[in-house]
Amino acid sequence: MKSNTHNWNRWIIITVLTMLSFSCKSSKVVSAGKVDERLTTKAIIKNHYKNQLEFKTISGRMKVEYNDGGAVQSFNVSFRIEKDNAIWMSAPLGVVKALITPNRVTFYNKLQNEYFDGDFTYLSKLLGTELDFNQVQNLLLGEALFDLRREKYISLATEEYYELKPKNIGDLFKTLFLIEPKNFKIATQQLSQPWNKRLLEIYYKSYQEKNKQILPEKILIIAIDIDQTTNIAIQFRNIEFNRSLNFPYKIPKGFEEIVLK
Repeated sequence: MKSNTHNWNRWIIITVLTMLSFSCKSSKVVSAGKVDERLTTKAIIKNHYKNQLEFKTISGRMKVEYNDGGAVQSFNVSFRIEKDNAIWMSAPLGVVKALITPNRVTFYNKLQNEYFDGDFTYLSKLLGTELDFNQVQNLLLGEALFDLRREKYISLATEEYYELKPKNIGDLFKTLFLIEPKNFKIATQQLSQPWNKRLLEIYYKSYQEKNKQILPEKILIIAIDIDQTTNIAIQFRNIEFNRSLNFPYKIPKGFEEIVLK
């Protein structure tokens, strides 16, 4: 596979995991709050889930800056989200399109006449854990990837954040959550596989208030796989809630299937 094709495909996959950082001129940037050292772990987790985002659909445009240590690229992409059902994105003129549903992960690239069409197996391998649509959606919304209510966590109040770690830390897979004190949204999610030298860090750089809901404003993603480091910065514009949307997607005839190992 050509290196340029590899860059495009890696960018598509990782970008799909981080597509909901919002930037709207009419939105109010949420200021930092103050950590309360008296809060219990249970209270921190409860407050996190009280502020989940409520919507039917979201649409808009995003600017993505991609840097893999060699190539530095910038893209403008349209996106559409139907809650719990579909995540869709398209580069100008439909050169690249991607669609994720609860049972399917697929994208195609007209620059290389290639496509991928499969399930969540590859994304699960990328993160080193079983992954489903709802978990991906939670990550995009500034909410914990894993349900914090189903496992025992220990908390630590730092100067800026509440730090959550599983009480029983695994040897092969480790997680860390930093929760901001203003609205109890995720500030950082870290997923690591030390033995495989893999690390995925998602930084929610700031949050904003729009339509009385708290949304991510800026996101920075750092993905490390052995000696390969990829940085992605995302900013969204022209956000609209609850429009009636369609999700046009059809793999062009004659394209070669990408087999991801």
